Amino acid sequence: MGKIITGKHKEHEAHLAENYIRTYILFPSGLLGLLAMVIGILALAYQLLIETYDVWTFGKSSILIAAGILLGWMQTRYHRYLFRAFPEFWASRMRASGVRGAQRLKKISTEVKPDHAGRALVPLAYVAGIGGLIGLSAWSFSSGSLDYMAAFALPWAGFFWGKLFTWHAVIAPASRRR
Repeated sequence: MGKIITGKHKEHEAHLAENYIRTYILFPSGLLGLLAMVIGILALAYQLLIETYDVWTFGKSSILIAAGILLGWMQTRYHRYLFRAFPEFWASRMRASGVRGAQRLKKISTEVKPDHAGRALVPLAYVAGIGGLIGLSAWSFSSGSLDYMAAFALPWAGFFWGKLFTWHAVIAPASRRR
């Protein structure tokens, strides 16, 4: 009887983790990726209209999108590892998302922390990734090839869509699951 209960518990944890990822990672990534892409494309269209669009504009905007996609892919690979190895981490976040007020502080203190090799390096990787995207944006804007809106929006469009499409292969939309 104990194995049945344990199996059901793990299945429930995996279902909660999947719901958390769908609700708090996939939906915002799609929305923010679309918003950033629209802003970036409009900024590039503006550059085309005022005749400051050149070969370097195309090259640097492509580099920015590719860098964002790479960073989003790398972050998603780490999150997918956590999803496979520690589904209870995402499930605890889903449970904590429904709790409000004073109970939330108590719930956060009981949140599951993944324990794996290299855990201490994860915050440094996040800072390096964000710094890299901001640095590439500043470089492309300061060289005069890109408008500041395109330079800022395009890497984030790539980042969010890189996350969205990398997760899409793992977690199917809710309509296809049934």
